[in-house]
Amino acid sequence: MSAPDTDDLDSRINRLFPGVVVRKDLVKAVKGNAIVPSYVLEYLLGQYAASDDHATIEAGIETVRRILAEHYVHRGESELVKSTIKERGRHRIIDKVTVTLNDRADVYEAEFANLGVKGVVVGSPTVKAHPKLLVGGVWCICDLEYFHGDDQRTVPWNLGSIKPIQLSTFDLEQYLDARRGFTTDEWIDLLLQSIGFDPALFSRRAKFFQLVRLIPFVERNYNLIELGPKGTGKSHIYSEFSPHGMLISGGEVTVPKLFVNNSNGRIGLVGYWDVVAFDEFAGRKKRTDRALVDIMKNYMANRSFSRGVETLGAEASMVFVGNTSHTVPYMLKNSDLFDELPEAYHDPAYLDRLHHYIPGWEVDIIRGEMFSNGYGFVVDYIAEVLRSMRPEDHSDRYRQHFTLSSDISTRDRDGVHKTFSGLMKILHPGGGATREEIEEILRFAIEGRKRVKDQILRIDSTMAEVRFGYLDTDGTWHGVTTREEDEYPAHYHRTDPRAAPSADGAVPRAAPSADGADPGTAPSAEPVLFEGHREYQEGQRGVSFDALLVPYLRGASQITLVDPYVRMFHQARNLMELVEGIASGKDPADEVVLKLVTVENQDGPERLQKQYEYLLQIKKSAAVLGIVVDVEFAAPQSVHDRSITTDTGWRIVLGRGLDIFQRTSDSPFDLATKYQRYREVKGFGVTYLREDR
Repeated sequence: MSAPDTDDLDSRINRLFPGVVVRKDLVKAVKGNAIVPSYVLEYLLGQYAASDDHATIEAGIETVRRILAEHYVHRGESELVKSTIKERGRHRIIDKVTVTLNDRADVYEAEFANLGVKGVVVGSPTVKAHPKLLVGGVWCICDLEYFHGDDQRTVPWNLGSIKPIQLSTFDLEQYLDARRGFTTDEWIDLLLQSIGFDPALFSRRAKFFQLVRLIPFVERNYNLIELGPKGTGKSHIYSEFSPHGMLISGGEVTVPKLFVNNSNGRIGLVGYWDVVAFDEFAGRKKRTDRALVDIMKNYMANRSFSRGVETLGAEASMVFVGNTSHTVPYMLKNSDLFDELPEAYHDPAYLDRLHHYIPGWEVDIIRGEMFSNGYGFVVDYIAEVLRSMRPEDHSDRYRQHFTLSSDISTRDRDGVHKTFSGLMKILHPGGGATREEIEEILRFAIEGRKRVKDQILRIDSTMAEVRFGYLDTDGTWHGVTTREEDEYPAHYHRTDPRAAPSADGAVPRAAPSADGADPGTAPSAEPVLFEGHREYQEGQRGVSFDALLVPYLRGASQITLVDPYVRMFHQARNLMELVEGIASGKDPADEVVLKLVTVENQDGPERLQKQYEYLLQIKKSAAVLGIVVDVEFAAPQSVHDRSITTDTGWRIVLGRGLDIFQRTSDSPFDLATKYQRYREVKGFGVTYLREDR
C-alpha cells in the first residue's frame, strides 16, 4: 500500500498523540470480509500500526491481517474453528460474546455469536468486571478450550480467558495538554478525520453536524434526534465509533429491554450503555407501545425510571435517527418536521424533551471520496476520552460574554445548555475558547433547540411562542433563526414573526413567497396554452424545454413520460434538464411524481449498467427538488409513441421524445453546454392535446 503525502497537520498529530492515532484508510485495507465494528479493527491497528513510518505501518497491517485470518471467526467457517479448538485443545478467537444467567444451574453462560457455541460457563468475577456482557454483548478476544468428559450434560467448551476489546488506560491530562498544540480549525479537522471523513470536503456547518453526533458520548442524558434522507450516515457513528454505544432497531424496543424487566428485576440497556441509539425510528404507521413511550418521556425528563416501588437513575443518552420521505418545504407546508415519527411519538410532551434536532436534509449523502486517508484518533481512545468527560459541566462558559433570552423556558434552556456543554467539551476541553468561538457554539446550540420548539408550536398552538436569541455584554440583541426558516419563510411560519402587530391588533400576514409574490393577492390569470401541432427544422436554435414543455406541466402532480431512448449520457442529461424545468415551475413545497416508461439498453451489460447509474443519480437529485422519479422498464416492442401525459389533462406527443438536440461540444465555455436555447435541434414535431374535454 502506498503512503499518502503526510502534511504538517498529520505530522503534528503523530508527534503530539504517539501511539493513539492511526491512518484512517487502513481500516478498509485490513477489514476484508470481516463483519466487525471499526473500533475493533482500529483497536488492533492501534496496537501494531499507530505510526507515520511507512515500514512500520506495512508491517502492522500484515500483523493485523494475520490476527484476523487466524483468530476472527467467520460464520461460514465456524465448524472449522471448532475443529481447530478441539484438535489443539485451546485456541484464541475474536467474536462477539453475550452472557446470560442460567438461574436453574446458578451459573453465568456465554454465547459466541459467530462461532455458534453457547452454554460456556463464565465466572462471576468476569461478569462483575464486564457487566455489558449481560446486555447486548461485547466484542472480545477469548481463549476457548475444549475438553470432552464422560458427563453428557457438561458442555465441553471452557473459557480460558476473556478480554473485551477496549482501551484499558489513558492519560486525560496528556490529551488536554496536546490539544493546545492545535488551532480550533485544526482540531475540528482532526476530530472529523477520527470519525473517518476528509474535512476538506465538508463546510464549517457540515463539520458541526458531525460533531453534534458525538455529544451523546460526552454528555450525560443527552436527547438527540436526526431525521433526513437515506444514506447520510445517521446511524453509522453509533454502531462503529464507540464500544460504549448500542444501536438497536426502533422496532425492537421494549420496556424490559430498554429499562427494566419487572419479572426478574434485571436492568435494561440504559443502565449499562452510555448511548442508546434507535435506528429506523421514523415511520408513521409503526406500532408503538404506549407504556414504553410514557416511561421514555419520564426518563428523558427526569433521568430515572421505576422498578416496582423503587426509582432508579441512569445516565444513558438517547438518540433517535430515521429517514424522511418528503422535502423540507413539503413538510413545512403540509405538516411539520416531525411528520415522519410514529403517531405515539408525534406528541409535544415527548418532543419537548429533545435537546437538539440535526437537520439530516443538510447532511451530504455519503460518497466514496468523502472518506479520509489522513490520521485520526484510534476510536476506542477518543471514545474513552469522551466518556471520561461525561461528569463535567461546561454549560456556563458563555455567561461572561452572553445572556440567553429571558423568554427561553427552563426546558429550552436545558436543551441549549447541554448542546453547548457537549460541543465545548469536544472542541475546547481545557478551555481557551475565544469570544467568537463561544458565540458560534452558542448560536448552533440555540438553533438546534429552536428547530425542536418551532415544530412543537405547529403541533400544539396552545404553547407560547419563544424568542430564541441572546444579549451580548453591550445589551445588543442577537436573534437566532434556523436555516429552513430563512429559506422557506412563507411555509415556516403561520404568521410573519418579523412583522409588528397593527394598531388594531390584526394578525400579521404571512411573509412573501420566494419569488416575491404576495400570498394575499389573487393569482394572475393562467396564460392560454397552444393546442395543435408544431414542426421544428433541423439546425433551428432558440428551442428549450422551458418553452416547449414546462408550461404544460405546471400544476401537475402526476406526469408520465414515455421515451424508449433514455440510455446514453446526453439522453439522461435531457431527462435531468426536464426535471429542472418541472422544479422551476412548481412550489418548492409541492411534490410531483414523474413516471418514466423506457427500455433497457440492449447494447451489452456495461452500457446497461451505465444506464442504471444515470437513472439512479437523476432519481436522487430529483428527490431533493421534491420530484419523485419512478422508472418502469417496458419490453422494446411495447413502446411506440413517445409522449408526456399529465393529471391536469394534457397529452404531448413527442416525435423524437426528449432527444431533440444535436450533439454539443465538450467545452465548458460553450454556452450550448449549459443552455438549451443555444443548441441546434434535430428536425422534430410536437403535438399538444387537451384530453379533459
